[in-house]
Amino acid sequence: MKALLQKPFMFFIVLFIGAAVAAFMIKSKPAIEHSDTGMQPKPVDVITVRTIEISPHVTAYGTVEPAVALKTKAQVSGKISYLHPDLQSGKSILQGTLVAKIDPEDSQISLSQSEADLRSNLSSLAQLNEEEKTTRRSLQYARENLRVGEKELARIRDIWNKQLVSRSTLDAEEQKVLQLRQSAADLQGQLNTYTSRRDSTKAQIERATQQVKGQTTTLGRTEIYMPFDAQVGEVLVEQGEYVTVGTYLFESLAINRIEVNAQLPVQKMRTLISSRISQDRTNTFTPDLSRIMEQLNFSANISLVGAGPEAKWEAKLLRFSELVDPVRRTLGVVVAVDNPYQKVIPGKRPPLIKGMYTAVDLYAPAFSAIVIPRSALHEGRVYLSNTEQKLEIRPVSVLFNQDNLVIIESGLNVGEQIIINDLIPVIEGMPLQPTLNLKREAALQKTGRKPTTSSSITDTTSNSGAAQ
Repeated sequence: MKALLQKPFMFFIVLFIGAAVAAFMIKSKPAIEHSDTGMQPKPVDVITVRTIEISPHVTAYGTVEPAVALKTKAQVSGKISYLHPDLQSGKSILQGTLVAKIDPEDSQISLSQSEADLRSNLSSLAQLNEEEKTTRRSLQYARENLRVGEKELARIRDIWNKQLVSRSTLDAEEQKVLQLRQSAADLQGQLNTYTSRRDSTKAQIERATQQVKGQTTTLGRTEIYMPFDAQVGEVLVEQGEYVTVGTYLFESLAINRIEVNAQLPVQKMRTLISSRISQDRTNTFTPDLSRIMEQLNFSANISLVGAGPEAKWEAKLLRFSELVDPVRRTLGVVVAVDNPYQKVIPGKRPPLIKGMYTAVDLYAPAFSAIVIPRSALHEGRVYLSNTEQKLEIRPVSVLFNQDNLVIIESGLNVGEQIIINDLIPVIEGMPLQPTLNLKREAALQKTGRKPTTSSSITDTTSNSGAAQ
């Protein structure tokens, strides 16, 4: 038996028997039953596509500066003889208040000298007028004497011709007439000089008058009054200090208006401009900047960075800067707030003072558009739940982005359902189990509106910006 198993052909016999057994077992095994099971619907949150009122806005940041910052300088030289007690940095002073006085002694002396010169010149003019009157009368008398003398000379010459008087008598009478003529000529010459003398005296009077006016003005400059209701900024003088013309005394900051020069990234400006163009594609902007401001019709709000919701103010857009910052690529936007010291709420809504860091929100006029959450946009495409509750992937055209919102220009229709949550895996046509998220819809509509400012807040603790 052992010898038989060692035969070479026995290997092939055993291999054949194993193959036959394996084939029998495969054929006798029952067939596998296949169950026809479909893909399970994927639960998703959806919102209905609607047009809502959207107020496009961008945010820029800048610091508060007073609309008017006046640096007062001394216009006369002298010693500071008076300073107002409230002329200290941070305090407020009302318009028309005397805040500083420079010793007026030198100016008063100069004014007195000029006034004395004026009185002297006026007296000289009066004296000259009287002298002219006297000279005219003297000339009249001299002419009368000359007429009588000439008549007498004619009589004496007639007598001399008859040889009734001596030659010496005639000569004496002729000499007398010559003296009378000389006297009349001298008076006439003196009278002729009064016109030029009067013009000279009047010129001296005019000069003295202007000197008096100048000295009066200089004397008035020794008293410095607050030109408007202001908060005192930097103060650089002390009482008793000697100042010269041009010395910087103090700074006055207007409290009736503040301005903020906020820096807005250029690319954000496109958001506002593109929204205006989309509303009126036929509108043509004029080259006049003031007209462009009217056409854009932007509104603005200011809020304190890091403060609560009460610290907001309505602002007015004044202008854009003429240059773009080449380093930061920002455009300056200047807005103003009137009466920033009104409606102060202690601890919540402080007055806007110089140096405060603020956020400036610029708003374009609201318009109707299709708005979706930013999370619903996936690389330029959106996921929809179609009428068969299956996934549809559709590309859309975006007008612009705003915060967590995306404003759609084209690609979506009102009434369609858009998926707002993450979807894994993403297979077009896969079945869905959509759930309408009404809360997200309401939040979306609310987010699109322009927020109200606290400028309408009426608080009994409010106070005005008047100086205390």
